[in-house]
Amino acid sequence: MPIDDSRPTIDWGKYRTLTLERRDNGVLLVTIAEPAGSPTATLTRRHTEIGYLWRDFADDAELRVAVVTGRGDKFWTLEGYVDEMLEYPGNYGNIVHVIRAGLVNAHGMVNCDKPIISAINGEAMGSGLATALLADISVAATNARLIDGHLREGIAAGDHSVMIWPLLCGLAKAKFYLLTSEDLTGEVAERLGLVSLAVPASDVLDTALDIAHRLATGPQHALRWTKRTLNHWLRTATPAFEASIAFEAMSFFGPDLVEALTAQTEHRPPNFAEPTPW
Repeated sequence: MPIDDSRPTIDWGKYRTLTLERRDNGVLLVTIAEPAGSPTATLTRRHTEIGYLWRDFADDAELRVAVVTGRGDKFWTLEGYVDEMLEYPGNYGNIVHVIRAGLVNAHGMVNCDKPIISAINGEAMGSGLATALLADISVAATNARLIDGHLREGIAAGDHSVMIWPLLCGLAKAKFYLLTSEDLTGEVAERLGLVSLAVPASDVLDTALDIAHRLATGPQHALRWTKRTLNHWLRTATPAFEASIAFEAMSFFGPDLVEALTAQTEHRPPNFAEPTPW
């Protein structure tokens, strides 16, 4: 009996905050393209779409490698979304949605056997930084800004950082950058081992696409099996990652996130609350 290897029909038109372009050799170029202020450009929708993209990418038999990048000189920022973020604290439904999106994105990238490459062309933070660093190969502009800003916002570091930062750059550096929310340039990130390559900004996308075409014309089964086995290192960190997501969710019910966001709108330093003993 012939093997039925049929795949589900994929509605690629459902993506509104991403621009998807098929390139030669089965390369998919994903651009986080929708500008803030567009009727469809909600932060929640962007979180959702980037997470569910990986299942569709895996299920499309014509695609082999994905390259994800940002629009213009931005990879992924929270600029223009403060008002929307102020709707999250204490809102159980919104928090469940954003935490689920974070889980879907991280697990989707780790469990997708096809290679994913990030081309970090500017500022990357939040779920965008998670996507950039969970990619199998990351190419950053030397002047790109990588910001894990959880602590700046008064919330526990979730998304991806507990899973992958210690593995990439060591626990000492991970603790320093995650606890202080210190910015890194692409150049520093490469030196620490946080990204694969740092190149001049004008070369970021071309470099990422060159690597993608090299992978796409290589032995596909061997490539995917190698990625799958390497990612067992990340799977061993799943309990710590999911604990970090849970603590991040708890942070949305405290006062510090509201204070951090309010301070941003008022252009002043935040005045965080005294901690409750625990």
